[in-house]
Order: sequence, then structure tokens, then C-alpha cells
Amino acid sequence: MADDRQWGLGGRSTLAVLGVLIAVVACAGREPPATGGVAGPPGPTGRPLTAFFYQCDDGSSVVAKLVDHGQAAWLFLPGRTVRLPHVPAASGAKYSDGQVTFWSKGREALVEAGAAGSRRCNENRRRSIIEDAKLRGADFWATGNEPGWTLEIDWHSILFVTNYGQDSFHFPRPDPGVDQARATTSYTARDAGHGITVRLSGAACRDSMSGEAFETTVQITLDGRVYQGCGQPLH
Repeated sequence: MADDRQWGLGGRSTLAVLGVLIAVVACAGREPPATGGVAGPPGPTGRPLTAFFYQCDDGSSVVAKLVDHGQAAWLFLPGRTVRLPHVPAASGAKYSDGQVTFWSKGREALVEAGAAGSRRCNENRRRSIIEDAKLRGADFWATGNEPGWTLEIDWHSILFVTNYGQDSFHFPRPDPGVDQARATTSYTARDAGHGITVRLSGAACRDSMSGEAFETTVQITLDGRVYQGCGQPLH
């Protein structure tokens, strides 16, 4: 994402699929030093979202990551990251250290950051889902349609969720196969009676429903059924 460098989380690879491979190997496990969460809206994997991406009225964007069962939040601002404790509020969820304040109500938020002033922001749910995967340690994320599915790859595992979140398949992540001539990276794994092959191709891709642009074309074969979609490295 464009703001990754500003947040100090590491910019996205620019080298198509070989860059994806480098990102998956080198960046596994990078995340803020906190865990936990609260019962937020469910993501496509079925677990509650605890990271939320907001686009603000001044053109900037921020990410809030809820931790310690909602008693604190990491706030990723342009140029810095702060941890804010939960404070009482008449409505919504409010986090503040006296200098920086994050106050969310539904899918809207108010961010106040000292000399930077205040900004009003709106959540981008697709970006929230991606950030949530990233801050849980995923290094590659992909999505597709008909039926809706998502893919997460981290250092240890592959998670494929399909049928709009109803069916989940976990596999140990094998060593990748890299074809430099075709600019592809592939993973083939079996577990619990199921087999999966994930093929990442260094070709630009657009989501078939939203039209959103991604840098990697993804083909997944699960138990003989083929799924097509798009993806991106997260670090």
C-alpha cells in the first residue's frame, strides 16, 4: 500500500512474483508487539477484525489495531506509530494518551494529533481486511469471486477460505517452486485429505467485481477445482 513506508511497516515489493517470494520469506512475522482483540465485525476468515483502515478528509490514511481485548490500540499515522489506552466515551470507542486521540463510531472515526490538528475519516472495509491479515503476520493476501474466497500465506501456513467464508482449509506452507522464466511462484500442499496448489504469476490483475487493481494474478486449485483471482504481498 502507498502508506506502508510512512508507517514504517516496510513497502511492497515492486518485482512482481519474485518480489512476492522475497517478501514472504524476509518479512514473515513483522507486526506490532501486541496481540488480542475485541469482537469486531467478522472478516472473510470468520474471525473478528481487529485492524481497521481509514481514509481521511485531508487525503491521508490511518490504521487502528485494537489490542489487549480492546483496552488499547496501536494507531499507525503518517510518519509515526503510537499506542493509545482506552478512555471512557459517551458513545463509540475512544483511545487517547492526552496528545493523540482516536475516536471511532461505526465506520467513521475522528483522529486528533496535536499540531497536525483533527481529521475525519471513513473506514475502507476491503483495506481493513487486508491490514488485519497483515498485522496477524500474513505476508501474501489474495481474493476472488464466484464464490467469494480469500487466501493468506505466512511463514508457516496457507489459509484458503471459500464459499463466502463458510469453508476454511489450512495447509502447512511448503517450500515454493520458482520459475524465473515464467515469473511464477507456486506452492503445492496436502493436509486432512485435501490438496491445494497456489500459483502466483507476475501479471497485473483486476478484481472481477470491484475492478480494483492488484499486482499479482493468482490461480488456486483445491481438490481439482480451479479458482481465479488477484493478490498482493503485504510487506
